[in-house]
Order: sequence, then C-alpha cells, then structure tokens
Amino acid sequence: MADFWKIVSGVLFLFVSACSAEKGSPTLPVADLPREAGMIRIPGGTLQMGGEEEAAERVSIQPFWMDETEVTNAQFAAFVAATGYVTVAEREINWEVMRETLPPGTPKPPDELLQPGALVFVPTEQPVSLSDPSRWWQWVIGANWRHPEGPDSGISDIENHPVVQIAWEDAMAYADWAGKRLPTEAEWEWAARGGQKNTLYPWGNDAPEEGTPKANFWQGLFPYDNTLKDKFYTTAPIKSFPPNGYGLYDMAGNVWEWCSDWIAGASGQQEKVLRGGSFLCNDDYCSGYRNSRRMGSSPDTGLNHTGFRCVKTAD
Repeated sequence: MADFWKIVSGVLFLFVSACSAEKGSPTLPVADLPREAGMIRIPGGTLQMGGEEEAAERVSIQPFWMDETEVTNAQFAAFVAATGYVTVAEREINWEVMRETLPPGTPKPPDELLQPGALVFVPTEQPVSLSDPSRWWQWVIGANWRHPEGPDSGISDIENHPVVQIAWEDAMAYADWAGKRLPTEAEWEWAARGGQKNTLYPWGNDAPEEGTPKANFWQGLFPYDNTLKDKFYTTAPIKSFPPNGYGLYDMAGNVWEWCSDWIAGASGQQEKVLRGGSFLCNDDYCSGYRNSRRMGSSPDTGLNHTGFRCVKTAD
C-alpha cells in the first residue's frame, strides 16, 4: 500500500514556478471599486505571464467580478441543501473507473480501503524528505467537506472557514448553481496582484515572515513543526488577514483555489490549475503564496487544503 500511495501522491502533486508581471492598474481607489453581493469588480488590463524580463505571453484581461472571499462551509452547505449535490469524496469508489486514472500496473488496494474518503494532511514526527508528499498525506475513509479531517471532525463551529475537500468538478457544480464560473489562471493572478506591478506577493514584496502575519501559511519547519505565529494550524476564518489592493481576502495562503485551466502533469495526466497556496505552504517547501506560483491536481481530487472562489464576466 505504501508504494501505491506514493504513486498516487506523485500523480496528484505538481508544482511549477513562474514569474509574472502586469501592465495597468486600477482606475479607482480600492474603496471605490464596485461591490455587489460579496463580489468586487476587478478592472481590466494586461498581464505578462513569465515576467517583464522574459519573452512571455501577454494576456489581455477584461473586467470581471470576483468573490471577495473563498467560498465558505456555510455557503457550500446552502448549495448542497438546495440541490442535493454529492461531492466526489462522498461517492462510492469504482475501482475499474479509478484504475483508468492511475499509472498502468498500479495494484488494486484492499477492498476495505476502497471506500469514500479523501487525502488528509498528517504532520510527521521529525524532518523528512520534502520530495515525497506521501510522508504527510494519508488516505482517510470518511473524510469529505463535512468532515475535513476524517469522520470524527466536523464543520459546525467553522462555518465561516473556507470549504475544503472540494474536487474541481465540485467547485464547477457550485459555480454553475450560483450563476458564476471559476476564474481563468490569468484572471486569478491579475486579481491577486491587486493593481501592483512586479510584486512577489498579494501584499507587496515584504517577506512573509517579516512583521505581523500577512496570510495563513506554515511557520516553522515543514511538515512537523508549526510555530503558529499566525495562530492557525489549518484553515482560518475568512477575512482574518488584510485584503490585497483590490479588496480581496486570502489571495495568499489559507487554501489553494481551483482555476478553470488545464495543466499537463509530469506523469502525462491532465490536471487542473490551483493558485494561491494554503496553510501548508512554507518557503522551504512550496512558497505557494507567491503571486506566480501554481499547483496542478487531478480534477476529481480534493484535499483538506483545497477550496475555491468564483468569478463572473462583467457586462
């Protein structure tokens, strides 16, 4: 089983670093940007993916509306109550279907493990190689959005936290119900920059560890020692940290956020883009809270540090 989950972990995780910069800035101060039903109208402009110093693609961004915060447990619960939707992590597992998404020759796990569940972060007891995510990710039967860390956990006291254990298709279903969509990767990065040029993070260029906490991420030695400088071990309530230049919260840290774009996985498997980093990001590991960082994951996979927010095309 250890080898099996090492393979699965290798398929699920791909980190790619890219630098980027932007042209253009908000035409209005943040306080004057239009707001409506928890969304902010993001002005358009030109984003250069890859950075000014490189011959990279320039992307024209049209104005769009973006959720001020990540979708919360309470908001997702309202969607489920209205539609009866069942997330991927709650569905029965069909091995014949599952094996088609895994590398050829992957052995079938014991039947007792082929039950609905999800991957959950479990800290190690000592330093380990950061090249092997299976050391800190465990398959937990009964883990899903209602029980983020397993059947003994719940969300009754964290309704204002971002919903997690959400697969890409779950996020798409919510967005469709809400009359919205998932952002493109370019839209997400443009919004994260908040009108600033050539900055490393949504808050600017100050190092994450300097001064007061700027986002929810891992302080200390990953994946076994979290100093809790930001006071949160896993997710934080929305709006726990200052917004960026556009008034958007948690564009760095807290949870990774699904985008609509595909990214080719290292194994050849098609994956969807995730942006923004999470409470597990750390400079020694992934620095996912940088504006330009991205992660890829299978669209049928949720984890307890993966969520989303939605956008709408502006008229």
